[in-house]
Amino acid sequence: MIKIENLSKVFRTEEVETVALNGVSLEVNEGEFIAVMGPSGCGKSTLLNILGLLDNPSAGTYHLAEREVGYLKERYRTQARKGNIGFVFQNFNLIEEMSVFENIELPLTYMKIARAERRQRVDETLKRMSIGHRAGHFPNQLSGGQQQRVAIARAVVANPKIILADEPTGNLDSKNGREVMNLLSELNREGTTIVMVTHSQHDASFSHRIVNLFDGQIVAEVQSRM
Repeated sequence: MIKIENLSKVFRTEEVETVALNGVSLEVNEGEFIAVMGPSGCGKSTLLNILGLLDNPSAGTYHLAEREVGYLKERYRTQARKGNIGFVFQNFNLIEEMSVFENIELPLTYMKIARAERRQRVDETLKRMSIGHRAGHFPNQLSGGQQQRVAIARAVVANPKIILADEPTGNLDSKNGREVMNLLSELNREGTTIVMVTHSQHDASFSHRIVNLFDGQIVAEVQSRM
């Protein structure tokens, strides 16, 4: 599903060169749930951005479903993401001017799916996430837990092969955090591949494998309790 080899990412300015990733190699099999852990600044989010085709590496290779995608130009990265990758972020990243329904529908609109099918798929996803009664509300009218449910709904409505989650419970209380992790775990049991960045050992316990990053390098991989 995912294979990266000797992946590096260097950010340069006129005076400073920062190595965010340094020779990272990792394979993620179809249906796996991987947790990426490590201290702040170790390269976790940089890795997730490259896996999500939001950025290109500086060196190394990235194969997604056996296709080399590491060095695609931006518009081709956008095309490769559609229907393949869904994102869940710590800060929800919902569009405040759009209703819950419209936020969830957005990926399907970008994919140019017919209106009737979009409505059906959004309705089904709203029901599954237990937020159908909030379809006409706006993000600022929702609790944090409800906003994250909308974010997950938006990530899964296009039936992506992979979900990338960056600290998905970071802005939630323990109750809502557990509910979000249960949702992600359920999606994984149904076959969705998940790569999640987290600081939480509890959240990482939902994964099959924990990858530890330090100073831009993988220093350990351990099997989780699942």
